Amino acid sequence: MRRPLLTALIAGALSATGFAPLQWWLVTLLAVAALLWLAHDAPSLKSVLARGWLFGLGHFTLGNNWIQHAFDYQDKMPPALGYFAVVALALYLAIYPALAMGLAWRFSRAVRSRTGRRGPDLAFVLIAAAAWIVSEWLRATLFTGYPWNPLGVIWVPVLGVAQLAAWIGTYALSGLTIVAAGTIFLAAQRHYLPAFANAVIIAGLALIGPGRAPDDSRQPHVRIVQPNIGQEGVDAPEYPARVLAKLVQWSGQPGAVPRLVVWPEGMVNYYIEDGYPDRRFYDRGDPRWVRARIATVLGPKDHALIGGTALFFGRNGRLSGAGNSVWQLDSAGMLGGRYDKAHLVPYGEYLPMRPLLEPLGLARLVMGDIDFASGPGPRALPVPGFGDAGIQICYEIIFSGQVVDPRHRPAFLFNPSNDAWFGPWGPPQHLAQARLRAIEEGLPLLRATPNGISAVVDAKGRLLETIPHGQEGAIELRLPRPLPPTLFARLGNWLALIVAGLLCLFAIAFRRAAR
Repeated sequence: MRRPLLTALIAGALSATGFAPLQWWLVTLLAVAALLWLAHDAPSLKSVLARGWLFGLGHFTLGNNWIQHAFDYQDKMPPALGYFAVVALALYLAIYPALAMGLAWRFSRAVRSRTGRRGPDLAFVLIAAAAWIVSEWLRATLFTGYPWNPLGVIWVPVLGVAQLAAWIGTYALSGLTIVAAGTIFLAAQRHYLPAFANAVIIAGLALIGPGRAPDDSRQPHVRIVQPNIGQEGVDAPEYPARVLAKLVQWSGQPGAVPRLVVWPEGMVNYYIEDGYPDRRFYDRGDPRWVRARIATVLGPKDHALIGGTALFFGRNGRLSGAGNSVWQLDSAGMLGGRYDKAHLVPYGEYLPMRPLLEPLGLARLVMGDIDFASGPGPRALPVPGFGDAGIQICYEIIFSGQVVDPRHRPAFLFNPSNDAWFGPWGPPQHLAQARLRAIEEGLPLLRATPNGISAVVDAKGRLLETIPHGQEGAIELRLPRPLPPTLFARLGNWLALIVAGLLCLFAIAFRRAAR
């Protein structure tokens, strides 16, 4: 293949088109097939690492272009820095596909030296798939993790195939995606049987579809509010009152069926907890008044899940941190449980190595001088009459296997988010990953965002109703029922390790049979 490095870079960029909003998943399969070809034919380890890294550079630069938009809504750093941030992140993330291709190449060369076989075969593809699973898991884990757009997400539009995530999880589904792309690579080398078998399997799963969802005809209602308010003007004095009025307006009125009203992440711009030692934090409004205002839209059996900021104080009464939080609120204006976001966004909600980076002019993207503090991790928040809510605030929903308290399975997932930062590409990508969490766990998902895309997703990952990006409105539906715990819900990402191990065993068995 001529100009392999340029080809790898272009193939990487094309592979990103399989994710939302474009969803050209077949293009992604072809691009990954090209990567496998480039990796197999590399003359040296250094060469294959370079090809894998350039593929990753193109893939992550285009796929993460939405990050730049976050720099448009703060005044401490120039917006142009966002373009450098996207590329800098891609320079790091590209290490992981390079690692996967390097491992596959090393296996192929080791076997070639013993057997003299030079052509590609299914064993090479299987090892590449196993290595990809490991590399994605590492990407999701190291340095707090960044598992945005694992390869398996391209199957969300093909819900029959995406159901495999309930059995093996997202990272293992990514490995099988490598196998699917690998069969295209083998077909180009005139190995037609694997490609034919793969096409039959994908077509069969697509035709079977996701199956039936549980009957929800007796379920209470849920109402998701999308006020279509972006990041513009967040520092204006009238902003908190304007946002609260819009949220109340779209929350509707009580009816005969109990309702759970859910609002997006951090949209209550008043402090709503009592008892802070410094009364200056209540200058914007008395928390009792704020809660009573929200409660005006709730009937006797209604409840709300609202997002805002909690404050934490040390024993000396000094402010020690803040929480990106969700509260349960009843019709009397009384607060129930609170969930504090655990998986915070580096450089977004806190500035790592602040004493070193702040003097260099770097700042976090979310306004404020106090870093957010991490909560204790996944846990279920009781909502009387509706079951327990598994809260995952914004970015937390992308972490496969880390969204549910294994000791306390909730009745549904709630993902309040603020995607107003992330332009036209970020919100649909975020929604696609959230849908995979619903499939993995067998739980319905409620997603509320300020300006889209808000949605109700059933336990099979189907979109029951959405509010498009850039529109205001509300969704009111019956709360979908959960499914029994899936295999992934029981075993989690141990399944990724099991599938990777099986792929390696099949590859070794295939090579021995060929000898």
